[in-house]
Amino acid sequence: MIARCDLHIHSALSPCSDDDMSPGLIVGLAKLAGLDFIAITDHQTCGNCEAAMAIAEAYDGPVVVPGMEAESREEIHLLCLFPDLAAARDVEALIQASMLPLKNRPDIFGEQLLFNDDDDVTGRETRLLMQACQLSCDEIARLVLERGGVCIPAHLDREANSMLTSLGAVPPDFPTDWIELSQRADPDQFFQQHPDLAHYQFLVDSDAHHLSQIDEPGWPVDIQSWSGPAEARLRLLAALRPQSRQ
Repeated sequence: MIARCDLHIHSALSPCSDDDMSPGLIVGLAKLAGLDFIAITDHQTCGNCEAAMAIAEAYDGPVVVPGMEAESREEIHLLCLFPDLAAARDVEALIQASMLPLKNRPDIFGEQLLFNDDDDVTGRETRLLMQACQLSCDEIARLVLERGGVCIPAHLDREANSMLTSLGAVPPDFPTDWIELSQRADPDQFFQQHPDLAHYQFLVDSDAHHLSQIDEPGWPVDIQSWSGPAEARLRLLAALRPQSRQ
């Protein structure tokens, strides 16, 4: 079946995101947009994924995939998606252990808000999340895949924090069959400029930092049918996983 997906959404835990990007409002708008899957992908953390997953299940919203947007030591952004919270938290701990102990400056970078499943603010992350960790792209991908997740190079059409900008290419041995483009990209033009990437499948996600950016109607991904959120997440990840590692 064709599932409608927006797999790159920032909550208010990302300092560059609006403070009204609460899990409840994200889930509610995604449901109104008719999305089947969304992923909460804050910078270097999965801290608001649990609340979003609980809210979505309570109100029959879209399936929420726990994730994060990891920034490698090469300053490359990677879309990391996981089958469950335990896997996401495990990788989050390893990434954060390799980050510098820098404090967030809300007056400069913005707040980093944590929410519960009542959509109430429960705290603030004091460590600066918008920084690179000391793990390489390959190391992050290995950690994610070992835990049943997928790791996709993010917004390849952008200059900032793109694997193409930083490395000049997507390395042939990087373990992905998928790449992500931003909504600003013209896919036909992009692949004309980068014919070496034509064999990759691609996602176009919102990379939403504001409620108005949540994608409608989402990007189509062909997956097997499912019964229940846990199975749905496994079906989606199976469709996105590198075939050589199935």
